[in-house]
Amino acid sequence: MSVTVVVGSQWGDEGKGKIVDILSERYNIVVRYQGGANAGHTVKIGEKQFILHLIPSGILRENVLCVIGNGVVIDPAALLAEIKQLEDSGINIKGRLFISQNAHLIMPYHKLLDSISESGTSKIGTTGRGIGPCYIDKYARKGIRIVDLLDKKVLEEKIRTNIEEKNNLLKKVYNLKELAVEEIIKEYVEFDDAIDQYITDVPLFLNSALEDGKSILLEGAQGALLDVDHGTYPYVTSSNPTSGGASTGSGIPPTKITSVYGIVKAYTTRVGLGPFPTELTNTDGEQLRSVGAEFGATTGRPRRCGWYDAFLVNYSRMINGIERVAITKLDVLSHFEKIKVCVGYEINGKKLKSYPTSVNQIMQAVPVYETLSGWNADLSNLTDYDQLPTEAKDYLQFISEQSGFEISIISVGPSRSQTIEL
Repeated sequence: MSVTVVVGSQWGDEGKGKIVDILSERYNIVVRYQGGANAGHTVKIGEKQFILHLIPSGILRENVLCVIGNGVVIDPAALLAEIKQLEDSGINIKGRLFISQNAHLIMPYHKLLDSISESGTSKIGTTGRGIGPCYIDKYARKGIRIVDLLDKKVLEEKIRTNIEEKNNLLKKVYNLKELAVEEIIKEYVEFDDAIDQYITDVPLFLNSALEDGKSILLEGAQGALLDVDHGTYPYVTSSNPTSGGASTGSGIPPTKITSVYGIVKAYTTRVGLGPFPTELTNTDGEQLRSVGAEFGATTGRPRRCGWYDAFLVNYSRMINGIERVAITKLDVLSHFEKIKVCVGYEINGKKLKSYPTSVNQIMQAVPVYETLSGWNADLSNLTDYDQLPTEAKDYLQFISEQSGFEISIISVGPSRSQTIEL
């Protein structure tokens, strides 16, 4: 029995989709434990590319069972579209996908309120998919869960109560048109009919599997620095992508978790607003974005790019308990003669001892860099560590020492085959 948590170790977009796909081959079950359709996990197999928003990346391994945990907020339209996309591509879903009856549903008013919030002066750069407002209702104990779909009377009562409240807000505060309650009830009743076969008591399912000796991989979305408790608040997501969220988002007790695996991009990127000390707004940043194809899989938005931040990743390693990592997009750095690595922050000339929790402090922080030699070599077809240029090995060794982790996988391209395992 083994239970491994996979976490993004930066601000998301580290390449979790590809790495989870690779690791999935060694596990019986893959569980997505938080987030929603604001995540985009990309997996490339040969010439085919799959972008998964809700369904775990393990679905592309035919012998792997996949679970959407209670910590995930589910957009019905996004889920059904994803199921159809996979089935149209010849991926078998039936009997392999399980959805927690305790997962919360994203409602039309969540998306509307999200877009209203992002149009104001206090926007934080969300995807506008209704994720935040859905989590707000969840913690206000007003949410609608998958289990509510199973009782149409309860479902109808909850939708009517919630929409009455939201319509008052939309009409009196925002001067907008009211939502049509009957249409929404009909939509969610039809959604129940479509997903009823997948609804499961997930904690019971997973813990029974562990008792039977099955192995489980827990897949997080976004990244540790977007965690609502440990990230660069308020420029964060509304859930816990850190390893601690894996237990609450799945129903697997923390005593059953055997290891934590981090995904680390060989440089740093961020989508949306928020502090980013190593951000490059010059030609180097443009080159990272262009060569690395740094555009959001969910939104298409260009990502902000910068040098690797070992100070940030070391903090992420600490709060997640990361032991081993996969380094992704090492090949993108092949285009630089000199590569900088941030090894600490200074504020007013004073070096910080630990990663700051105040956004104002992070915005004032000046990165302290070490400069390493680059390598002018194409890495995309390499399959063995010994084939890497000396400078690439030196870079990997340096960031490993600075961030305090052991590297076990190196990704040198987007495809499943472009991977070096140590």
